[in-house]
Amino acid sequence: MTQSRMMSMIEAATNVVVGYVLAIATQIMVFPWFGIETGLAEHMTIGLVFVGVSLARGYLLRRVFETWRRF
Repeated sequence: MTQSRMMSMIEAATNVVVGYVLAIATQIMVFPWFGIETGLAEHMTIGLVFVGVSLARGYLLRRVFETWRRF
């Protein structure tokens, strides 16, 4: 069974959303250990910078592996 492009995007988006929430929670806990003090808005902005990259990475890797699976 193959995975459609739409399902690849849904899977990648779900992975990114879960990762984003975990990243924000982790930043809130870890940043103070390194003397980095930021507010929630900054944490969310930092996280958003990586959302696009993570979404593209997840989608592209899924499509690469789906293509390789066919060979």
